[in-house]
Amino acid sequence: MATMNAAVVREKGGAFAIEKVVLEEPRDNEVLVRIAGVGLCHTDLVVRDQFFPTPLPAILGHEGAGIVERVGRGVTKVAPGDHVVLSYASCGACANCQRGLKGYCPDLYAYNFSGARPDGSSSCRDHRGDCLSSFFFAQSSFADYALATEQNVVKIRSDVPIELMGPLGCGIQTGAGAVINALRPGAGTSIAIFGAGSVGLAAVMAAKLVGCTTIIAVDINAKRLALAETLGATMVISPTDADCVAAIREATAGEGVQFSLECTGIPAVVRQAVDCLRLTGTCGILGVAPLGTEVALDLNGLLFGRTVRGIIEGDSIPDIFIPQLVDLWMQGRFPFDRLIQTFSLADIESAVRASERGEVLKPVLLPYRAN
Repeated sequence: MATMNAAVVREKGGAFAIEKVVLEEPRDNEVLVRIAGVGLCHTDLVVRDQFFPTPLPAILGHEGAGIVERVGRGVTKVAPGDHVVLSYASCGACANCQRGLKGYCPDLYAYNFSGARPDGSSSCRDHRGDCLSSFFFAQSSFADYALATEQNVVKIRSDVPIELMGPLGCGIQTGAGAVINALRPGAGTSIAIFGAGSVGLAAVMAAKLVGCTTIIAVDINAKRLALAETLGATMVISPTDADCVAAIREATAGEGVQFSLECTGIPAVVRQAVDCLRLTGTCGILGVAPLGTEVALDLNGLLFGRTVRGIIEGDSIPDIFIPQLVDLWMQGRFPFDRLIQTFSLADIESAVRASERGEVLKPVLLPYRAN
């Protein structure tokens, strides 16, 4: 066991505080990773606020990246010294996992949000010896080190700044994968993206990559819309200035877009993302809302060929997709680093506040030793 620094949240809506905690040694299928940087994701904050009832007190963090320190005796996928991004967990054995649809594993919630390993054990204890809710997304990477599994570590090339790569494990792969893997728009198609946060802007970049010629970004934040234009958006709309659905239809000769993505989790915005579709169009839902949130849609609008579907983790196979995104970044074709601002792990609350105010798109936290 090793003592390390970790950011712990102890109550619903509470602050993240740095504590000394004790992390177990890796089990046979586990990998000990020295964290170089970890993204702060909206999902961390909705779990803090208990939209999803992960037990507290907890060590969260699920966009970790770093260097493999030690591996369990059954691990063959990576070795000490490898550079890795940590992604999400699944059972690996069900029909969906076997088909490469790991984001739709029936046990996805248990593997990522239960606050424990699949056998119910915690990987971490506080200074009093009490178990902490941990193994969040099979990593809990708001810490100096994380225990992951062989299944959810992704080896990447070692000639990139590893401290910036963590967001590829969740938020960035979600936005980019929603376009590239899930919706799969062809060259010359149209797409509207509601919410220009880090997920939505990753989708904008991906839409440009695949050749969409009409890329519409919708947000109330003028700075984010300006950034969206530099990243590939051909049109931006602020709901405070225009009727989004009407503006999108006007920009598409009255038909609507072929694809849309909803990245906010706000029911009224979901309705707009569906209503702006042309006949046979598809809307992908990415936004996170409290359990039980409902949305009202026009039934006849769906009857005439429109599709609405949820998308988890961008329908990605992380071992394949994340290295592809790294290569695209190296080529200058997927500049996701433009969304990042770094903070010390000790300043996690400053990062949280900046994110909640909309001042920072993707905070990345650097452990103490990196400062």
